[in-house]
Amino acid sequence: MGLVGFRLGLLLLWLMATAADRLWWSQHTALPSWDQADYLNSALDHGRALGVLAGGDWQGWNALLDLSPKIPPLASLVNGSVMALAGDSPSQAAWSLSLWNALLLVATAGWALQLLRPLRKARAFALLAVSAVVLAPMLLELRTDYVLELPLMAMVTLALWRLGAWWAPQGGGRWWQAGLAAAAVAAALLVKQSSLLVLLPALGWCLLTAQRIGKGRRLQAMAGFGLVLLAVLPWLRHNWITTLGGTNRAVIESAAREGDPAVFSLEGWLWYLRVLPGQIGWVVLCLGIAGVLVWIWKQRLRGASSVTLGTDCRDAWCWLIGTLLLGWLVTNLSPNKDARYIAPLLPSLLLLLTRGWWQWGESIRQRWPSRSHWLPGVALAAGGLAVLASSWLTQSARLRLTNAQPLEAIVARAGGADPTAEPATLIVVPSTPDLNQHNVSYYGRRNGGQLVGRQLGGSPDHIQPALRHATWVLLAEGNQGSVRKAARVFDQAIRDSGVFQQVEVFPRPEGGSYSLWRRRASAPAPVGFEHRFPELASGMAVGPQGLDPVFSSVATEHMLDGHFNYRQVVQAESMDRLAQNSSDVQARWNLALLAVLGNRPEEAARQFEALEALLPENPWPSAYRSVVLLAGWNPWLAASTAAQARVRHGSEPILDSLESLSAVLGGALWRLPEAIQSVPAAVSSVEDALNPQENGSS
Repeated sequence: MGLVGFRLGLLLLWLMATAADRLWWSQHTALPSWDQADYLNSALDHGRALGVLAGGDWQGWNALLDLSPKIPPLASLVNGSVMALAGDSPSQAAWSLSLWNALLLVATAGWALQLLRPLRKARAFALLAVSAVVLAPMLLELRTDYVLELPLMAMVTLALWRLGAWWAPQGGGRWWQAGLAAAAVAAALLVKQSSLLVLLPALGWCLLTAQRIGKGRRLQAMAGFGLVLLAVLPWLRHNWITTLGGTNRAVIESAAREGDPAVFSLEGWLWYLRVLPGQIGWVVLCLGIAGVLVWIWKQRLRGASSVTLGTDCRDAWCWLIGTLLLGWLVTNLSPNKDARYIAPLLPSLLLLLTRGWWQWGESIRQRWPSRSHWLPGVALAAGGLAVLASSWLTQSARLRLTNAQPLEAIVARAGGADPTAEPATLIVVPSTPDLNQHNVSYYGRRNGGQLVGRQLGGSPDHIQPALRHATWVLLAEGNQGSVRKAARVFDQAIRDSGVFQQVEVFPRPEGGSYSLWRRRASAPAPVGFEHRFPELASGMAVGPQGLDPVFSSVATEHMLDGHFNYRQVVQAESMDRLAQNSSDVQARWNLALLAVLGNRPEEAARQFEALEALLPENPWPSAYRSVVLLAGWNPWLAASTAAQARVRHGSEPILDSLESLSAVLGGALWRLPEAIQSVPAAVSSVEDALNPQENGSS
């Protein structure tokens, strides 16, 4: 097969896949569920932050990085840019999935070209592998599911391909290959950090090879590592605390909550094997495995030990099979199990299975040489039709004919999707796949709108703040969805309070209804968080006892004020007070807490430094300053700040632990035993401060 025919074939496969996907989207009327709406919101946020979508403009790098506290921003930046070109409805936004699919097919084809020789055969093999990727049921599903697995799969496949090209003992080790591999790895990490499950063992293998082969590769590996750090560190430095917390909830806590099998149990190791047939298809899997076994048997008979095994490139196959097995092993070690989590390995697995199908074609040619010009093609076409029928039936079963009402009507009635309306927050009590806080936010902010949805009602403590501050509330009659029992108490409190009046009732197709409630004009005006904020901020002066009410209140208030409007008010008032009196302690506490909540550690450190000078007898500004300096990756100044505070205020468990821990993080590893002893003492001190009665009675 020639180069032009190969490229046209690859383009044709992508066009056919895209046409099938667009046909599916044209028939799909269901609303985006929790995860899908969350990722659509992220794309919308990033498009606005870039200034390419209505309702936003460029506010600087920190504002952009604020939008990706738990998951890196690359996919959302691309998706938001596509949304600006294609439109912001779910089906229009899904054009980005076709773009990611194009990258996946190119990466798969490029990797396949390294596996066989001569190039003429390799091109035919690559098109067969791409066909398998196009038809696999799991990949069909991911091309029509607005989640991050397709971008992740595309970038991981690209990274493995380029790493393999650089790793190859014969033909690898060039600087341009190292640069491309590093760029691909960095891009994969900036799509989703779970790419490390597949890339980390592959990178370890590359480093071992570089160490063994010689100095040139070691220099390339170091330069590549530096390039990856340069790309990833700005986001990681800005969001490392929320990333660690989010990863813990998504991996450890989620696994425990969902009852996933233990990591080292037999059930855990078989979990992904059980879902594979549904993801790839029984025909591809069984015939592919059988063909691979025949291929291995024939290679053993041949006994080849050269760089190529007949038409196969030995090193390239070693890389593919090795990274597949290592990635499978590490992915199985993750406590949280989900069929989507194995997706980054599916393209490499399909490449291996395609070699099995290719082997059947070779066997047919050898068995019936007189028919070799047409029989293998007929056999592969028959297999492809069987796979296509199965995949399309699976895909058709996912179609859900759901009326977009009443969500769009609710959003419109509350002022959403209207660029002229004032920013507003709709408190959403029910949580169902077709109506939840995420898709309310998405539909409320389309077309430049400023309506966001936030969920409350999971605790009785939410009732009084909602009665004081909420303007719009959405309740449900009938099925409440995945909410706690406390939500029913919250629901009844809103109905019986007299503060809200029912605006409109929206029938639900499956039975029941949603009711939209608005604050009565005669009810007390909403009390914004800016009125309570100064009291909470100054309460930090007493230490841990003052922090607990801050963060317990902030969690609820941020639900009630989804636009964080209080921040501008408090900021302006505090700056006015400082303009009149630079020694205003209250203003400094306000600005310090605002900086902490806004993830601005450098600004918070400046405010706490000013409070150190204004409150020389109080040790807590120094402790807070050390903490935010650590959060801003400045352990050396954090250690110095804590050490100076110990001189002024004497030994105190929290200051002791901050100084020793900061010193260790700054490179003073010999102080590790001291840090290990001081940190538990600091934790006990905080617990005693928060629960004085319990500790006193015990």
